[in-house]
Formats: sequence, structure tokens, C-alpha cells
Amino acid sequence: MSNFLKQMADLSMARAEHLPHKYDAIKLDRPSFDLQFSNFDIIAEYKANSPAEGSLVKKNFTKIERILAYINGGAAAISVLTEPTRFDGSLSDLVEIVDTVSHLSMPIMRKDFLVDPRQIMESKISGASGVLLIAALFKPLQLRSMLDCAHDHSLFVLLESFDRDDVIKSKSLLTESRYRAMTSQKKLLFGINTRDLKTLKVESQRLHLLANEMPHEATLVAESGLHDVQDILKARQDGYSMALIGTALMRANAPDKLIQELLLAGRSFGQ
Repeated sequence: MSNFLKQMADLSMARAEHLPHKYDAIKLDRPSFDLQFSNFDIIAEYKANSPAEGSLVKKNFTKIERILAYINGGAAAISVLTEPTRFDGSLSDLVEIVDTVSHLSMPIMRKDFLVDPRQIMESKISGASGVLLIAALFKPLQLRSMLDCAHDHSLFVLLESFDRDDVIKSKSLLTESRYRAMTSQKKLLFGINTRDLKTLKVESQRLHLLANEMPHEATLVAESGLHDVQDILKARQDGYSMALIGTALMRANAPDKLIQELLLAGRSFGQ
């Protein structure tokens, strides 16, 4: 585990220690929305800051205006980065976005360095329909505990890998029927993140190098460093049917048009 990832995990655990172990059943009964899939889809991310790129907030767009542009562009889901120390996120961002767009049945995914099942429940009561989990943060039993908690609360999971060891750990889940079922129901997605957590640079070739290691029956998600049509076409060629895009959309003056352009390229691939 990189020093950056360990630091993020330690800070996340310190926050988790303040959370209750149980929540009122009524609070946990918030609706969650299923992902709607085409042959290629985009998870559009809202993040205020990137440790590698700096501030991403543009003054000519409010947070909600950008989210609505994502939705109008055709995003399948919205990812909201809630980590506060390096990404300038907060759980209040998630709550605000959920409360604003819940009438549109748009799935909102909490992206953070979650390490404890209490944070899964916190995500649920905050209105999330899904969560990101980072395979490298967990031993096998811990990972299963997190996945089971998400499943019990009707949340989809994007399980993120950075290297071959992560992929092996993730693939091992498919030896068990419950996780095969989650995968076939597209409640468990498998992602490859191209960010090098030591240098914070993008290693775009990682998508290609790890593609054949990924489970063939899974929905594969390309993460980090995707900016344009050529990036999407390369990912499609390697078997990815989704992309999580943050920085490019945060910097775009017309994020709805960029999403439409990328979706057209991804959905036209091979035709």
C-alpha cells in the first residue's frame, strides 16, 4: 500500500471512529436507484480538488449547475468525492446533490477512502445509491464484510484496483455465489484506476495491461486520466464498458456536451 493510500485510510478510520454502530431503521430506509446500462456508460464525478491537479472548481458553474449538466449530458451515475483533507470534499456535498436530484432517480455514488461498515451505513442514510471501495485497503474478510454491508443496504459497489494484486483479490470474490450474483446483477462493478499513488501521475497503459486480468463476466470501469474520444476508444478496445471521469468534466466549460461526445464514441465502437 502506498504512503498516500495509507494516509488516506488512516484519516478515514479516524473519522469512522466517531460514527455510531447502528442507525434507526427509518433512516436506513432511504430509496436507492439502480444504474441503467447501455453498451457504454459514464459515471460523471464531482470533486472540488485533486491532489495531482489542484482546485477544479470553476466560478462560472455552481455545484448543482454542474451536476445538472452531467445528468443532461446522459451520465449513468454521479460520483461525489467526499474526502475532506486532500480533495476538499464533504458528506454535505453528497447530501446536497442527492436532495437536489433525487426526483430524477439518478444514482449517486459516494467516492471516498471508506474503511469501515459504519461508513457504508452513513452513505446510505445520506442518500447514496452506491459506494466506491478500494481493494488495496482490505484483507479478504474485511472486503467481504464491506461488500455484504453494501449489499444489505441495496447499494451498488465500484470495486477499484490499482495493480495486479488488487485484481487477484477482487477476482477471488467470484469463487463465491453471492458475489457472482452481485456481479451478474451489475451491483458489483470492477474498476481499474490508472493513477500511480506514489507519483500521482496517470499511467494510462495500466488499463491495457490489466484488462486481460479482469473477470470477463464483470462490468469493467476505466478510471482516471480519460479526457477525450481517443481515450474512450482505447478503453473500449480493451473491454471496458464504463468510464469514471472527473477532472476532464470538472474543467469543461460544457460538460454536458463533452459527456455526449464521449458517449457517442463509446457506444459507436465496433459498429
